[in-house]
Amino acid sequence: MTHAMLKGSNVPLEATTVRAVLRWTPGQGIPDVDASALLLGPDGRVRSDEDFVFYNQPRHPSGKVWRLGKKRVAEGLTDTIQTDLAGVEPAVGQILLVASADGVAFDRVGDLRILLYDAAAPDGDPLAYFDVKPETGEETALICGELYRRGDTWKFRALGEGYSNGLKGLATDFGISVDESEAAEDPAPPTAEVSQPLPPEQPTQAIPPQPAYGYPQQPPPTAPAYGYPQPGPPSYGTPQPAAEFRMPPQGPQFIGR
Repeated sequence: MTHAMLKGSNVPLEATTVRAVLRWTPGQGIPDVDASALLLGPDGRVRSDEDFVFYNQPRHPSGKVWRLGKKRVAEGLTDTIQTDLAGVEPAVGQILLVASADGVAFDRVGDLRILLYDAAAPDGDPLAYFDVKPETGEETALICGELYRRGDTWKFRALGEGYSNGLKGLATDFGISVDESEAAEDPAPPTAEVSQPLPPEQPTQAIPPQPAYGYPQQPPPTAPAYGYPQPGPPSYGTPQPAAEFRMPPQGPQFIGR
């Protein structure tokens, strides 16, 4: 049996794992909606920033609350939070189910509804649903409902409470530490360097390699006939080391005749 919820009403849950599905009708000018969850301790606040499950932190460290992501269905778009109620830590007494619209007011979001399913039968009829209506139309984040403990059982309550300062304001209200630098504008992307035009090409001249110690280098000697070293060009007054003498392959009979 599916329970049609009114604001403030509650219903007991027999399922041990539930899927909370946010559904809305997309269209031109309609903002995208994101689902998130806050796990609250006995004082009604998070125990640490890890108790905030949202698009930048899609899974709770306990592994019992996580986002399943967005889907397109026949009725519109959905974003889903799944909770293993049987495994939630005893210190957690409430789990808030939140919708945010990235700075755009919810009066532009059509047919926003939260539906609860038994995760063991996701294709079956929903356990309950609640049509979320913003009170002022200026809300940019809404607590659609909550899962909460009553003794050894869990219940779902329809809420529909809104925040005009978005997900940041809602999260801060329940003890999340928001880094102020995240709200700062991103630095401008680096400007691509503009290539300067190259100067017109000039005729190139072959430049001989520079000699060591300022002396002009000599071209390498040509291969000697019969292994004799050949004399190099004159050194222009610079003493040159004597060429190493090597015996020709024909032997000494060619020398001194």
